Amino acid sequence: MTVFPAPEAGEDGVYRPILRPRRGELAALHHLDAAAARRVTPIVEVSPTDRLPQLVRRTPPRTGVMAVDLGAVPDPAGPLTSPPLDLAEELADLGVAMLPVLRAYDSRRRLVEHGLAARMHLMRAVLRLQPHTDARNPAEATSTTTRLLTGAGLEPERVDLVIDLAETACAAHADRFEERARHVLRWARTTPWRSVTVAAGAMPPNLDGLPTDEPVTVGRHDARVWARLREPGVGYADYGVTSPVRRSGINHRQLPTLRYTAERDWWIYRWARRGGRSDDRCHDLCRTLVTSPHWPSTGARFSWGDAQIAQNARSARGGGSPSGWMAWSTSHHIAYVLHTLLA
Repeated sequence: MTVFPAPEAGEDGVYRPILRPRRGELAALHHLDAAAARRVTPIVEVSPTDRLPQLVRRTPPRTGVMAVDLGAVPDPAGPLTSPPLDLAEELADLGVAMLPVLRAYDSRRRLVEHGLAARMHLMRAVLRLQPHTDARNPAEATSTTTRLLTGAGLEPERVDLVIDLAETACAAHADRFEERARHVLRWARTTPWRSVTVAAGAMPPNLDGLPTDEPVTVGRHDARVWARLREPGVGYADYGVTSPVRRSGINHRQLPTLRYTAERDWWIYRWARRGGRSDDRCHDLCRTLVTSPHWPSTGARFSWGDAQIAQNARSARGGGSPSGWMAWSTSHHIAYVLHTLLA
């Protein structure tokens, strides 16, 4: 059995992005530099059809630790199969430490399995609480979290609490969620959690309606909420450059697309110009981005994703793919968030 050392104090979980188990997101985690990797603990949402171990084997995350949310995976009918334990064994074989994610709707069986998975790895877990659905007042929040901790056999000192506000789609939502978050944070201080993090997301679930061939802004309302809530001891999480609204079975136009993070907005680049070749379109998109005012002063050195964008701005050969564009966007986003948090 792999033995996982405890992360260094003060460098664990500065940023907890909630990601999907796809090639793009895993590639971004794979290409983190060592300093960034120590400060990122990804929370990966797994569906019944995902094969996370295969992705991890191809592009292992440099974080070394990964929280895994199996909330969308039902309990199997038979008693001999356990999604948390099976995944914990596979990730242990790959040298990646797993933190099981406890959810309010987990069954007794799933909570026991989460507890066993935690003991196979770092003796830790993440408790992801969505106050708008899981607990509408402090008494209900206390009852819910007590049931989850008892079911998993874990003490709060071993558990990272993530207060997930989910979608903050507009300024009005952001204001309402900010007030809700303040109430939940007051409640959270009554329990000795290992850490407390606020999560939210503001990226629209579908970008197909946005204009093409010109950069368009989408407000980072989630980041604005956290900036107003920011205080010592409260960590940051978001949904990367994707939406909290998870949709499946929907085909989108595969135009070259970058979701480029700035202080208050994402700059969305969807490129259709220069004919039908994807390489030419991506080349033109990247050339436009690297000459924009929001291109970082450090340029290609800002992140691995920015280096890929700069390379494609120089050459139209190998213009990437949807997973590649997502990888570049996610890589830049993680670097930008860490730069902001550590400033």
